[in-house]
Amino acid sequence: MHKESLYQPFEIAYKQLDVCPKSAHKHNFFELVYVISGTGIQCINDNKFNYQEGQLFLITPDDCHSFDIERTTEFLFIRFNDIYVRSQGKGDTRDFEWTRKLEYILHNASHQPGCILCNAPDKVLVKAMVTSILGELANKQLYHHEIITQIVNTIITIVARNIGMNMPDQVSENTGNTVINILNYIQENIYDPDKLRAEIVADHFGIADGYLSRYFKKHTGESIQQYIINYKLKLVETRLQHSDMRINEIVNELGFTDESHLNRLFKKYKGLSPTAFRKQHRAVAMPVAN
Repeated sequence: MHKESLYQPFEIAYKQLDVCPKSAHKHNFFELVYVISGTGIQCINDNKFNYQEGQLFLITPDDCHSFDIERTTEFLFIRFNDIYVRSQGKGDTRDFEWTRKLEYILHNASHQPGCILCNAPDKVLVKAMVTSILGELANKQLYHHEIITQIVNTIITIVARNIGMNMPDQVSENTGNTVINILNYIQENIYDPDKLRAEIVADHFGIADGYLSRYFKKHTGESIQQYIINYKLKLVETRLQHSDMRINEIVNELGFTDESHLNRLFKKYKGLSPTAFRKQHRAVAMPVAN
C-alpha cells in the first residue's frame, strides 16, 4: 500500500472533487479534513461513516483511509507533522507543557471515522475559520501566510479540546474524577520521572501507596507503572518515526536511565531495538515511484 510523506512541517490544500483520486492509503503525518460542501462516505481502517457539510475529520499517522464521494465535495486539507506540533512549544514553560499535552492527545485519538467536533459552538467557530483561510488563500494579501498559520494553530487547539472531551478511551464508564485526574497528572509529568514515583503520585492525590495501583488498575485495566511504560514507549515510537532525534536525546528527554535501559525495554515490548524499529519504519515509509 502506498504511504505518503510530508516534506514540510505544514501545508494546506483546497480541492473540489467528484471522485476520490486515491485508493485506500496511509501517510506518516496528521491530516485534518474539513467538508465545505458535498456528501459521501469516509472510510478509516475499514470503518465507514457518512460525511456531510461542516464536518471535520482527523486522520492520524498510519491510518488507512479513503473517501467514496456521492455528491461533488469541497474539501480543505490541513496536513502537519510532529515537527510542526513541537515547534509550537518554543515560548514559555506553559507553551512547552501544552505542546507535550497536545502531542499526546493527537497520537492517542480514536482511529475511527466520524466528525471530531463534539462541541456544538466549536463547529460554528471552525466553519468561520475555514472561511477565513479560504479568503486568505484567494487574496494573498500582506502577511496572509502568518495569518493562516495562526488560524491553523487555533483549529488544532480546538481539535485537541474536542478529542480531550472523549479521553481517555481505556477508562471504564464508571470511572471517577480521581483516576482521570491521575491520568492527566501522568500525561503532564511524563518527562519528569521523579514526579511519577508511586509514593509521589499517591501523596499528590491523598491515596495510600498500597492502594494506588489497585485503584488505578480497577478503573483502567492496567497498573499505573504499566500505563507509564506504555505511554513512554508510544512517545519513543513517535520520535523514532517522525524525527531525527538521536537515541541518547530520546533517553534524556523521557528520563530513561541510559540507552541500554531503553533498548532492553523497547525490545521487550516491541520485539526489536529502537534503531532497528527506526530503520524498519523508514524502509516502509519510502515513497513509491509512480
